[in-house]
Amino acid sequence: MRQGVLELREFYATPLGRVARQMVSRKVSEAWGDVRGLDVLGLGYATPFLDGLGPDARRAVAIMPAAQGVESWPAGEKNRACLGDESALPLPNALFDRVLAVHALEESDNPLVLLEEICRVMAPSGRLILAVTARHGLWADAENSPFGHGRPFSRRQLERLVREAELSPVSWTRALYAPPLNWASRWADGFEQAGALLWPSFAGVILMEAIKQTFAVRPKGRVARTPVRALPGFAPAPVGGKIAFSRRHVPCGAAWGTLRGPSP
Repeated sequence: MRQGVLELREFYATPLGRVARQMVSRKVSEAWGDVRGLDVLGLGYATPFLDGLGPDARRAVAIMPAAQGVESWPAGEKNRACLGDESALPLPNALFDRVLAVHALEESDNPLVLLEEICRVMAPSGRLILAVTARHGLWADAENSPFGHGRPFSRRQLERLVREAELSPVSWTRALYAPPLNWASRWADGFEQAGALLWPSFAGVILMEAIKQTFAVRPKGRVARTPVRALPGFAPAPVGGKIAFSRRHVPCGAAWGTLRGPSP
């Protein structure tokens, strides 16, 4: 059973909730950078994290599961949030360039179906970030936060699920090393720096980025082959069959790591 939207709103109004929002939003910004001119979708309860992206995006909308309830978003502006059936999102195919899912998979009745719906509404080469509760993290048992409800994931479990939905995971990272206690919110940045170095497996949240790959159908018939000479310094450099995404310097916490093929 999903948590209600009022419980989620109350949590993100607390000091602990503001810390969770700051740490996760930082990771999203590191991965996506500027979203100006792009269409962005938030699923689950992603509105606290969309606030920093919305002003630059061409279109930013939020869909919240029917069992959770919905609230008006953004505050003081024309509403761009609605209820939706997570197994049949009320959206056309191939629309969104960026999708952010927070508090979406953990309490879903069928996470695979939800991911398949996300894949359907993503544009070709669209990018998805999933933020889920880490199975071995301190927040998984914290019932005073929404991260302590539902089904937590390990990195390998999440990666396999993403691949099963025919999406390609390309990178991942961790966030939220501070313990789920209000007093710890004062030293959240220090916990992020120390936690990434000393106890990475205790992070509260795993974030995984995946892309939707589409392949053109090669036309039948004979095509004359023309030799092509690569220019020095412009040769492609595939890594493990996937495109390697470069990351900017990360000032705090763990950096995004590239995934190099299916997990064992």
